[in-house]
Amino acid sequence: MSASAVHSLWTTAADPISKIDAPKIEYGQLSPTLIVIGAAVLGVLVEAFVPRKSRYYVQVFLAVVALAAAFAAVVALAAGGYGTTKAHIAAMGAIAVDGPALFLQGTILLAGIVAIFTFAERRLDPEAHGNRVDSFAAQAASVPGSDSEKAAVKAGFTTTEVFPLVLFAIGGMLVFPAANDLLTLFVALEVFSLPLYLLCAVARRKRILSQEAAVKYFLLGAFASAFTLFGIALLYGYAGSVSYATIASVADGSVQNIDPALAGTMGNDALLLIGMALVVMGLLFKVGAVPFHMWTPDVYQGAPTPVTGFMAAATKVAAFGALLRLLYVVLPGLRWDWRPVMWAIAIVTMLAGAIVAITQTDIKRLLAYSSIAHAGFILAGVIATSPDGISSVLFYLGAYSFVTIGAFAVVTLVRDAGGEATHLSKWAGLGRRSPLVAAVFAIFLLAFAGIPLTSGFAGKFAVFKAAAEGGAGALVVVGVVSSAIAAFFYIRVIVVMFFSEPKADGPTVAVPSPLTMTTIAVGVAVTVVLGLAPQYFLDLASQASVFVR
Repeated sequence: MSASAVHSLWTTAADPISKIDAPKIEYGQLSPTLIVIGAAVLGVLVEAFVPRKSRYYVQVFLAVVALAAAFAAVVALAAGGYGTTKAHIAAMGAIAVDGPALFLQGTILLAGIVAIFTFAERRLDPEAHGNRVDSFAAQAASVPGSDSEKAAVKAGFTTTEVFPLVLFAIGGMLVFPAANDLLTLFVALEVFSLPLYLLCAVARRKRILSQEAAVKYFLLGAFASAFTLFGIALLYGYAGSVSYATIASVADGSVQNIDPALAGTMGNDALLLIGMALVVMGLLFKVGAVPFHMWTPDVYQGAPTPVTGFMAAATKVAAFGALLRLLYVVLPGLRWDWRPVMWAIAIVTMLAGAIVAITQTDIKRLLAYSSIAHAGFILAGVIATSPDGISSVLFYLGAYSFVTIGAFAVVTLVRDAGGEATHLSKWAGLGRRSPLVAAVFAIFLLAFAGIPLTSGFAGKFAVFKAAAEGGAGALVVVGVVSSAIAAFFYIRVIVVMFFSEPKADGPTVAVPSPLTMTTIAVGVAVTVVLGLAPQYFLDLASQASVFVR
């Protein structure tokens, strides 16, 4: 190459004339996410500038108002037709505004509001030094049991930072199922994962267990994120783009005007298959599917119970939304490649979750394995590869999230001198001690088991029906068998509560403030309404089941 040719390369590369176009952002259509992230940033400023005495009230008010406003924005967008006729790709191709995105965002926001109430609960523990206390450490930075921690408790400090952290997590979760390119997906993944790692570490009681849970979650989560990122790199190498639509058109061969530099890699299906497997693996980790489930029981047990309830509900909704979009929008052409793998994962997840749960003696670990089994049931709907499959998964996620938050809210009420009494033996005779709490918990357990007239039955029926119609009949048989196994340990808890003698030194049931009562009441209401009259909500989910390409 001559010197003048090299020189011309330099000069054309640094040509100042070509302008950078300003990005076109549809703020109205992105308003739910923007409201939540804006409130989270405000929450950080509140921590910096508002006096410590009033921080708690300001933060709770800010969080609830922001989530309610964001939900109103989602409803307004859905009413404006953005879920159906006006569905399109916003923010320069980064975010999809369509039915599934709006439905899942609405579910996450409602679950978030209900979860915030359990975060704000301050009447369950006895007062410490004349101050009401919540579930979170007085000063998260102090070493457990140290003098600085005791001083913080005595001074009545509370970790009000949990509210902005939750808002950041919810903001990331809103973007996650709506992401329309792989980079947005990854950024959203990190935005909602990092606050969750922190929230797991700030329990007031059992600090060491809580910190251990957070470290486990962080290390395994970092591995999963790394796999996802590596998969994104391979997919970019395969298609020359991170956009879902471009990858899909390269994968099914409908792409026009191929870049000559990419022509060599575009025929290389190994890049596509390995990249896809790695990205899906990261999502299955978030969902808690076997064999990527090992963090779930430890983290659910160690994290503060309000955080566990929020995480169990909202993370599943966001991760399944992202998984659906990835498999249905990017990979419809590769159905024959990913379905058999998903079959195997769904079967192992359903059976492992149900069988291992039988051996659990801690109520939070039992609910963790139950959530693994539920991930398997929802995967059956994902495998259906039909509009019914999408709508059944949306319905199941909506029903499941409220039952889960409600169940964990009940767990926070049963207490002894050491805080929450989560060992199953402590729950013996609870039905005689406080019949109402035991009855509410029994309703949630029956919904988890999928007993008719509960939301769990309607959800399971919808998912299994879609799977059977999608040609996955064998999967439905496995699902029904694992439901039967799971029913055993749910019923066992009910038997322990109602048909055992209460122990003299057994735990007491704390009387909560109206906040936790509201959470539990909403959980019961959703469970019963979706069980008795699910049709309206099934129709809503089926209207919202079309992805925009």
